[in-house]
Amino acid sequence: MRQVRQGLMDAGNTAELTDVLGPHPLLAEALHVRLSEAGLARADRARLFTVATAADGIILATVGGEEAVQAAGITGMLLAARLAVPVMAAALDQEGSIASVAEQLRAAGAEQLALAPYLIGPELAEGLLDEASKEAGCAAAEPLGAYPAIGKLVLSQYTAALGLPQQPQGAPSL
Repeated sequence: MRQVRQGLMDAGNTAELTDVLGPHPLLAEALHVRLSEAGLARADRARLFTVATAADGIILATVGGEEAVQAAGITGMLLAARLAVPVMAAALDQEGSIASVAEQLRAAGAEQLALAPYLIGPELAEGLLDEASKEAGCAAAEPLGAYPAIGKLVLSQYTAALGLPQQPQGAPSL
């Protein structure tokens, strides 16, 4: 966030910087869906709650240092509640972080791990996810990308920054 804020100031831009998107239940939902799409977690169609899971431990991988790992940890708790498996956050951009978290999960009894990238996509350096997956010895889901919940969160931040009233969940959109 400091780098983004500094970049805006250096550019002389008048843009307003909003808070980060997470932690948020919609992000836990998106992570759950991405894991499900990769065959690493199953979800029932009605509510997206787990019926059974292929993974018994999830590494929630992010970038941005310790601050980002702490924020990811909160979304990780929401994801753990959905999947009923342990979820621990780790930093993709800190050497040894992924391996350390994988070791902690295995020490706690997890045998089948999965890597869930807590990233939208552009901040992910080429090959970094593959390296992390190999380091942890597990399969990885796709980054969050263009999942619809991301758009909802961005719109929420935008309307809040403009001082517009927040639309209640389930209300028709414009």
